[in-house]
Amino acid sequence: MMRLTAVATAALFLAGCASFSQDGGFDKVVELTKERTGLNASWQRTAADADSARKRSGELMAQPLSADGAVELALLNNPGLQANYAELGIAESDLVRAGRLANPTFTFGHLSGGGITEIDRSIMFSVLGLLTMPIAKEVEQRRFERAQYQAAFNVVKVAAETRKAFFSAVAAQDLVVYYMQVKDAADVSNELARRMVQAGNFNKLAQMRQQAFYADATSQLARAQHRATAERERLVRMVGLSGDPRALKLPERLPDLPKDALEPKDAEQTAMDRRLDVQIAKRNSEATAKALGLTQATRWVNVIHAGYANKTQTGETRENGYDIEVELPLFDFGTARIARAEATYMQSVQRTAEVAVNAQSEVRESHSAYRTAYDLARHYRDEVVPLKKRISDENLLRYNGMLIGVFDLLADSRDQVMSVTAYIEALRDYWIAQTNLQTALTAGSPGTGSMSSPFVSATSAGDAGH
Repeated sequence: MMRLTAVATAALFLAGCASFSQDGGFDKVVELTKERTGLNASWQRTAADADSARKRSGELMAQPLSADGAVELALLNNPGLQANYAELGIAESDLVRAGRLANPTFTFGHLSGGGITEIDRSIMFSVLGLLTMPIAKEVEQRRFERAQYQAAFNVVKVAAETRKAFFSAVAAQDLVVYYMQVKDAADVSNELARRMVQAGNFNKLAQMRQQAFYADATSQLARAQHRATAERERLVRMVGLSGDPRALKLPERLPDLPKDALEPKDAEQTAMDRRLDVQIAKRNSEATAKALGLTQATRWVNVIHAGYANKTQTGETRENGYDIEVELPLFDFGTARIARAEATYMQSVQRTAEVAVNAQSEVRESHSAYRTAYDLARHYRDEVVPLKKRISDENLLRYNGMLIGVFDLLADSRDQVMSVTAYIEALRDYWIAQTNLQTALTAGSPGTGSMSSPFVSATSAGDAGH
C-alpha cells in the first residue's frame, strides 16, 4: 500500500512540473531567424500583437519599400506563415502531455440481492507510463526542438521568396518604362514610313518592315505590362496585403550592383553548421533514436496498470487491497513494433545523409550562379550599355551630317533601349542569385518554394507504450 501511495505521489508531482512555457518556444524561432535574416519574426497571438503589426505595416507602406522593408512586411502579415506557427503549439502540447501521467481509471461495481449489497471500487494508474515518462519526454523534447527549427525554416524561406518577389516586381515595373520607349520609337518609325509610302518616297517592303517592328514592340509592351502586374501581385501575396495592391509603393529602380562580389569562406561547412534543413534532419534522427529506445524498453510489456481497490458488503468488514493489470505477451512479442521503429530510424538516418549531400551541392551550384549573374550584370553595366551609348552618339552625329537616315537613327535608339532592358534583367538576376546563395547557406534548397519540410516525423512515443 505504501508503494502505491508513493507511485501516486510521484505521478502528481511530475504532472505538476509539466507546464507550458510563456513564449511557446517562439523566442528560439526569433533568435534563429534574426541570425539568418537580420529581422525579427512576428507571431500574432493576441489582439495587441495584431495591432502592433498593423501599425508597423502602415509605417512601412507609407513610403517606397526596400527589400528589407518588404521582408519585414511579410514577416508581420504573411497568413501562411502565421498559420504555420500553430505547429509550435501542437509540439509543445505533446511535450507537456508527455510529462504528465495519463489520467487514472476509476471503476465502481454494485451488486445486490437476498438483502445483501456488495460494492467494489478501484482506481488504476498506468505504471508503465510513469516508468517510461523520462524517455517519452526526451522524444517529445526533440520533436519540439524540431518544430522550432521548422518554424524558423519557414520564416527564412518566406523572407527569401519575398526578397526575390520584390526584386522581380521592381525590375518588371522598370522594364515597362523602357518597353514603352521602344514602342514609341517603333510607332514614330511606322507612321513616318506609312506617310512616305503615300508620298511615293518609300518602298512597300521597307514600310512593312517598320510595321513589323511596331507590331513586335506592341506585343513586347503588352507582355511586359502583364509581367509587371503578375510580379506585383506575387509580392502582394507574400507580404499578406489585402485591399488595393496599388497601396504597395515600389522604388523606381533596383539597387545598384555592389562594387565587389561576395566570396563566402568555407561555404560547404557553413551550410552544414547553419542550414536549418540540416538541423531539422539531425533532430528528426535524434527523436527517432529516442523513440526506438522507448519501443525497446516496452517490447515485452506494453501495458501495466496498478491501483488501490476496496470492497464493502452488507454486514461484513470493509476489505482493502490493490489491483494489477498486465498485458500478457502471448501473441505479440513486440517484434513488429521493434522492426518498425528500427526501419523508421534507418530511414531518418539516410534522409539526414541525403540532406547533407544536397546541401553541399546546392551551395556550390548557387555560388556558381551568383558569380555568373554578378559577372554578367557588371559586363552589361561596364561594357554593353556604355558601348551602345557611344554608338548612339556616333549615329546622331552621322544623322546630323546626313550620312544616315531617320530610320537608322530610330533603329539605333531601339537597340540602345534594349541594351538597358537587358542590363535591368541581368541586375535583377544578380539580386535573385544573391538571395538564393544566402538561402543555400543558411536555410535550405533555394529551388524549393514550398514552406513544408521534406522530413517524416519520428515514430510516436504513444505507439511505444506511453
